[in-house]
Amino acid sequence: MERVAYDASHTVDVGMALNIVSIGKPPWSNSSHSGRLERLIVQLGAGNGKFSEIYGIPRSIGCIGNSSFVLRREPLSPERVRGLIREFREIGGKELWLTNYDRVEYLTSVATYASEIGVPEVYAVVKLEDVESVEPVDGVRFIAELEYSPKNVQRLEAYSWLYGALIMVRGSQLDELMGLKTTFPGEVYVDVLFPGSARKLDFNVIEVKRILNPTVERYHDCLAGTMAVTADGYALPCPLLRNYVVGDLKELGIKKVLRKRRIKAFWKMTKDEIGACSACPFRYICHDCRALEYQATSEIDGLEYCHIVF
Repeated sequence: MERVAYDASHTVDVGMALNIVSIGKPPWSNSSHSGRLERLIVQLGAGNGKFSEIYGIPRSIGCIGNSSFVLRREPLSPERVRGLIREFREIGGKELWLTNYDRVEYLTSVATYASEIGVPEVYAVVKLEDVESVEPVDGVRFIAELEYSPKNVQRLEAYSWLYGALIMVRGSQLDELMGLKTTFPGEVYVDVLFPGSARKLDFNVIEVKRILNPTVERYHDCLAGTMAVTADGYALPCPLLRNYVVGDLKELGIKKVLRKRRIKAFWKMTKDEIGACSACPFRYICHDCRALEYQATSEIDGLEYCHIVF
């Protein structure tokens, strides 16, 4: 296989283009939604990722990456975590995303349990530097998180057993990433880092936000069907919407939180529900990350990153 240099001391195998599944949005954003609970995102610790709740998480897929959060009380016990996963399986849940772990061993044990009880899709996010500590588990789809560099993409090639990679990239590097060749066969989710203000955008935000979701007129393309569980037991519509608690899973089960219907209001928060978007002719092909807008504007219906309105 031909090899080309990317700096004075390293080379990259010339393989196929990256198997990019999504850019600037979670992989389920282009999928139809049913109006029922489809995925559970469970945080297994405060997280030791680069980006923190305190200083802001400039990420469109920070929901499935290993960021760093503030815990407001004692974490859920391992037994309670397993109980919630079991309930999710019993009510027909399909996708379990395990994220923001503090210990790889705990992440692996919970993922193994979920697979053993029959959760159809179990995803476990692990930082690239910790992949060597992971033993592959049947039925668990491990995803490595990494910051983009040709060297880091090359490191992925040693772990062909990984299901995928979550690659954080700055807008100015997006074209370079898109043109990179690799032998890594897994799915790739491109996590574009957004600046704190639209004035500092260094990429075409309209292209990055484009989606094709068949149920977008009825359901939010990202929030629909999703419940997040913080390490300390709060139920949220999104791991990054920390101020929008929809239930306490130390006290209630998943089914009881769903009966409150508060979370379903987020599932139905279409662009028709957001004032400035409601008359836009592009509203049904525009991915909507309420968490990024909230971080930038402190408003759930904020529109910081819209070049059309502004």
